[in-house]
Amino acid sequence: MFNTKRILIISPHIDDGEFGCGGSIAKFIEERKEVFYVAFSTAEDSVPDNYPKNILEIEVREATKILKIDPNNLIIRKYQVRKLNYVRQEILEELVKMKNEISPDLVFIPSPNDLHQDHNTVAMEGMRAFKQVSLLGYEIPWNNITFHTQAFINLEERHIIKKIEALKAYRSQQNRFYANEEFIRSLAITRGTQISVKYAETFEVIRWVIK
Repeated sequence: MFNTKRILIISPHIDDGEFGCGGSIAKFIEERKEVFYVAFSTAEDSVPDNYPKNILEIEVREATKILKIDPNNLIIRKYQVRKLNYVRQEILEELVKMKNEISPDLVFIPSPNDLHQDHNTVAMEGMRAFKQVSLLGYEIPWNNITFHTQAFINLEERHIIKKIEALKAYRSQQNRFYANEEFIRSLAITRGTQISVKYAETFEVIRWVIK
């Protein structure tokens, strides 16, 4: 990753970052890179009735702890789920502030081709805020009709295990058809096969800056 030292993961909703690049986060932490994680919505309106409304905030703290992200580097915002496009200027201003305060070398955002309205909003405003910074778009397969597999990060078994453990921390989301170990591992194997390794995560290259 050249001289990359500070990495920002931008997640529209709590858990998108883990699904999109949880294995890579585990690898970055292992390499002693400083990782920051921001989630713009705790998706309280989507929480199952048998859980407290703040359960996803509790679970993201547990998940990022498993990945060994410094708690001080976890930023949680509480915009309403499925309505981020209504506050896109506020989101842009928040991202510009993060750019100035964190000064990341590399930023992960949802794919600009992501169909979910919240994901697309965050991707667009992320590109505006970090247009001078290396940007990679992560894969959320159930939201992508088109996804360009342009960059790959080679992962080891231990990184996939960390990703799976982190996602299991979201007990309130285990009813999702994609929230299972078999899918997570098989996707990592598929992406690894594309570059002749056992496991990988893949990303769209939006901008790559070599200094």
